[in-house]
Amino acid sequence: MQSHIIFGAGLIGSFLGGVLTSLHFDTKLVCRPKIRQKLTKGLVLTDYLGNKIEIESLDFLDTKDLAPHIHKEAFCDFLWVTVKCTGIDQASKDIHPLVGPDTIILCCQNGLGSDQVIKKRYPKNIVLRVMVPFNVAEPESGHLHRGSEGDLCIEITAQTSKSINSLVRQLNTSVMTVTQSTEMQSLLWAKLQLNLGNSINALADIPVKSMLEQREYRLVISILMKELLVVTKALKIKLPKLTAIPAKYIPIVLSLPNFLFNLVANKMLAIDPTVRTSMWWDLSQGKKTEIEYLNGAILKAAEKLQISCPANKNIINIIKEIEKTDNSKNRKGISGKVLLQNIKSKP
Repeated sequence: MQSHIIFGAGLIGSFLGGVLTSLHFDTKLVCRPKIRQKLTKGLVLTDYLGNKIEIESLDFLDTKDLAPHIHKEAFCDFLWVTVKCTGIDQASKDIHPLVGPDTIILCCQNGLGSDQVIKKRYPKNIVLRVMVPFNVAEPESGHLHRGSEGDLCIEITAQTSKSINSLVRQLNTSVMTVTQSTEMQSLLWAKLQLNLGNSINALADIPVKSMLEQREYRLVISILMKELLVVTKALKIKLPKLTAIPAKYIPIVLSLPNFLFNLVANKMLAIDPTVRTSMWWDLSQGKKTEIEYLNGAILKAAEKLQISCPANKNIINIIKEIEKTDNSKNRKGISGKVLLQNIKSKP
């Protein structure tokens, strides 16, 4: 039986661990004590389509067991690294006792570049990227809810075609659809385009659906996306279609007046009304965000190409200023009108 370890099981990792456990894989979760406490009585998984899975119990691995002297029995077939980009460097060190010579490491981070940290530390292991397009919320302890559409996609190479093909077939369930791709770099850029709403949601301090219903916020996201599209065109990257609307048309649709947007983009609004982005969670808890791996990745590529991306640069500056103040409890949301004015100003 294949063994799986979910390292850094937060919302996404616990959801994934629940799916694996429900399919009777040998699955262990490595997570903070607070999260483990919430899951001691089992886990209920639901989604926005009405699917539901109940897991009676989960298997955990204590961090105290992750000592350098740990036996090879702790090695797993698949190690899912689900920490955020900001924690990837420390995670690359902490997972060492779990990585055997044949362990396949799966990096499930947003943005671009986090997998390179793992590849550098484990050059002899297969390291694959995973795109997680959906949001997971926690309505209550022991209940995780997938609030938006999208297939979890696992990178596949000639070396891993047999093992990943098999894994994808087994993991593809109603509550979490799974696919595979040989074009992960293009997919991650396409996902990055969609993730440009993360920072705006964090700054707006309202649910994603409420944000998308307001044109000013959509205009901000549209401008950020247009800059990304200039960069991907220069890089000669063809963005795959991740939503009902092709990537190059998404900024146009976002710019439409509300009544037209509601008609054209009904699938964009077909998300749970309570869903917020992971960056909102970080900012609301006074934590460092993944802004450097999202908007920052665009700037990094743009600078090499000598392309200007002032809107993304301004958003990065706003997020970083809020991170410095660490005043999450008293923070108020920024209106779409103000954000629109801010990103148009000189950085």
